[in-house]
Amino acid sequence: MIGTALIDADVLAYRLGFACKDETQEKAASSLSSFIETILYESLDVNKYELYLTGKKNFRLDIATTAPYKENRSDFQKPEHLQFLRDYMVDAWCATVSDGEEADDLIAIRATELGDDSIIVSIDKDFNQVQGWHYNFAKNDKYYVTAEEGMRFFYRQILTGDRVDNIIGIKGVGDKKAEKMLGDAKTEQELYAVCVEALGEERVLENGRLLWLRREKNQLWFPPSSN
Repeated sequence: MIGTALIDADVLAYRLGFACKDETQEKAASSLSSFIETILYESLDVNKYELYLTGKKNFRLDIATTAPYKENRSDFQKPEHLQFLRDYMVDAWCATVSDGEEADDLIAIRATELGDDSIIVSIDKDFNQVQGWHYNFAKNDKYYVTAEEGMRFFYRQILTGDRVDNIIGIKGVGDKKAEKMLGDAKTEQELYAVCVEALGEERVLENGRLLWLRREKNQLWFPPSSN
């Protein structure tokens, strides 16, 4: 049995908020709790859980120079009960709110600390750079990411960018083309070299630091050493 479920509560607040837009706050809270309990006790059968929410500050805002980080989200519609459900998860489920970074960073740090005794619960593909157990509750898909798979996913992201977060990659390059570009590269140095040839060192550094989920407190991503 996996010990701790690390839950992306940002996703839950949005999904349940939209699903319960015509319901009362009390009904939305009840639906959210039922949803979490189903994941924990039926889908995963875990005995511990931790919820994480993103706060207002984010170090990535100062790193992004090619394009403003997440600027394209400003027009996104927010669900009716978003703030209420966030507050509810803090009060009723002891959710942790990040400060200066994203919930994703806190989850990745915790997953690194706990190792295979934890499972990341989210539908966000960005977590596929993190070694360990994962559970996509929308697809009811539990799977394991190795260190090598996580590293390759991260470098593929550097090439593709992330349209949702306004991180600019190579125009016309999606996952399949990025994977083809990485080709037979195996080591991190080889993967990095492919990205530098395609984007240049400055852009690789910027994209890498925007995309990298922290594995320890206050961490910034640095390119691999050539030694």
